[in-house]
Amino acid sequence: MISMRETIVRRTAVVLAASAAVVGLAGPASADVPEGWSTPEDVSALHALLILAGIPLLLFVLIALAVYVPAMIRGERVKPGAPAVEDQWFGGPRKGTSELAGPDTEESKAGGASGRW
Repeated sequence: MISMRETIVRRTAVVLAASAAVVGLAGPASADVPEGWSTPEDVSALHALLILAGIPLLLFVLIALAVYVPAMIRGERVKPGAPAVEDQWFGGPRKGTSELAGPDTEESKAGGASGRW
């Protein structure tokens, strides 16, 4: 059985190795711009905020509108906890499902796809 001390030593070694890897990989990020390249201008905080937060927020609003606006135009209630919409059968009879014929006998073709097992 593995002792508590061995477990702590192993976990500490893993954390230290991971930390060293992160620091080692981040080294090139602190390098200077090469001599032949132009020096880029600093980005303002407002511009960064608009890009990093504004675009995802705009996408969220557009998707929410694409989902809710058609239902609101049809007059459906989209509020959470609203009563369920009545039965819908897209492309079916407009007067309701009570008009559908059920099978009367074993030979009847009404009421389904007539699948046999």
